[in-house]
Amino acid sequence: MIKYLLGAILALAIIGNAFKFESNETSWQLIIHKKEALNSVTNGAVRIYNIVKDLFSDSDTTDTIGIILEDR
Repeated sequence: MIKYLLGAILALAIIGNAFKFESNETSWQLIIHKKEALNSVTNGAVRIYNIVKDLFSDSDTTDTIGIILEDR
């Protein structure tokens, strides 16, 4: 479960251009912009939360469903 969560965070950071790859003749560098990574992960998580919330909470169905309680 933790692997999937970390994978999702990494994917959101990559999509948000939080990583920069630079290389020269002698070395390779992977530069991580912390503020951009935090912003892209936060924005992505909020978007995913809103999508899931909209899927599960359909206001039209809650208006038409009634609860009837009867004592027998």
